[in-house]
Amino acid sequence: MKELLEISKEHPILLFDGVCNICNGFVQFVIKRDPEKQFRFVALQSDTGKKILQHLNLSTEDLSTAILIENEKIYTQSSVGLKIIKRMDVWFSFLSFLIILPKSLRDFFYRIIANNRYKWFGQQDHCMIPTPELQSRFL
Repeated sequence: MKELLEISKEHPILLFDGVCNICNGFVQFVIKRDPEKQFRFVALQSDTGKKILQHLNLSTEDLSTAILIENEKIYTQSSVGLKIIKRMDVWFSFLSFLIILPKSLRDFFYRIIANNRYKWFGQQDHCMIPTPELQSRFL
């Protein structure tokens, strides 16, 4: 597990709900705007995702937040998207100013979306399977 945390120094790791349509859409959004291939991805439901959650002493049952591991630091809820967007091109990075809002306020709105994500956006029967070209970006 230590090697995964080491990876996060060079390649931030995004753990996401692999059956959530909005989460999968966000992963696709990041992949398309990450030409340097800096991010790595892990479905929370995967064996690797569960091992990481256990290592971080987080629940393997509660999949209500995406998790970003960057430079061995853990980010959850609204901070995940803002940290990722900050690395995007100028058209999206301007949204990172939202980090100045109180985390409690940002996370309040994050939780509303997270708690309703299946109802509003739907879900898949199984986790996303990366294409052969993307396989190396998934842990």
